[in-house]
Amino acid sequence: MESYDLVQLVLRVTVGAIMIAHGINHGWGGGKIPGTAGWFSSLGLRHGLLQAWASVITEIGAGILLVLGFLTPIAAAAVLSVMLVAGLLHHRKQGFFIFKEGYDYVLALGATALVLGTVPAGKLSIDQAYDYHLAGLDLFGWSGFWITVGVGVVATGGLLAATYRPDKAAPVE
Repeated sequence: MESYDLVQLVLRVTVGAIMIAHGINHGWGGGKIPGTAGWFSSLGLRHGLLQAWASVITEIGAGILLVLGFLTPIAAAAVLSVMLVAGLLHHRKQGFFIFKEGYDYVLALGATALVLGTVPAGKLSIDQAYDYHLAGLDLFGWSGFWITVGVGVVATGGLLAATYRPDKAAPVE
């Protein structure tokens, strides 16, 4: 095992564990699903209950995929999308520093997700066990970068286009 493989494992497991913890917290911590739904609705998102469940599933699912190193660019795209939504709807307005609810934290996680989606996942990953080149797929390098950015930005744009209505009071559903 090379140091690169260990570094990749540490980054994947760290970001994956953070995402799993966030998903669990959104679902079962604090205000649980109803509290998360209310918060999302207060940010201007329609269908707060659906958004809460989608957030829980996305965060836990992306976290598990990152920990395993499986379909890493897709998992990284999910993390990037979650961070873009959080940054755009909440943290951006608060300034830079997280201790004032700012965006430095989501920026760091989003940038790390972009790196994880771009570089090979390392020998200690499921991705490494498969030879995607045989199927004509190249998941890393520029392909991984564009998969991560493309899927992350399209998912964010789709979510906001379909559900973001900040001018109207969004009831919790």
